[in-house]
Amino acid sequence: MPIYTIAQYQVKPSGTEKVKGAIEEFVRYVKANEPGTRHCMQRGSRKMTRPVLCTSSFSRMQQRTTSIASQRAVKQFEAIYRPELVGGDVVFTDYDLVATNQELTSPQRKAG
Repeated sequence: MPIYTIAQYQVKPSGTEKVKGAIEEFVRYVKANEPGTRHCMQRGSRKMTRPVLCTSSFSRMQQRTTSIASQRAVKQFEAIYRPELVGGDVVFTDYDLVATNQELTSPQRKAG
């Protein structure tokens, strides 16, 4: 079964453009280097005055290999956004799929 991860964080208004650029670069990295990551999306309000919401999904095995292989990219991303945070660190929460209104493909059902 896939794991769904949600992360939330809030950025200082002065760091909005800097963090937006870092988000775009990090998501491009994931797309190019983590083919097993089913989706990686970060959403922020236009001025990022509300918490940024990052969602991603991958198999349990992909989570382990991605975290090892991508440590450098993650550290680069953290170095940019961390000084711009307001209200504490990023909060990550992992979820298992309980139910969906979408048709799941065979690999999504068997992954894990």
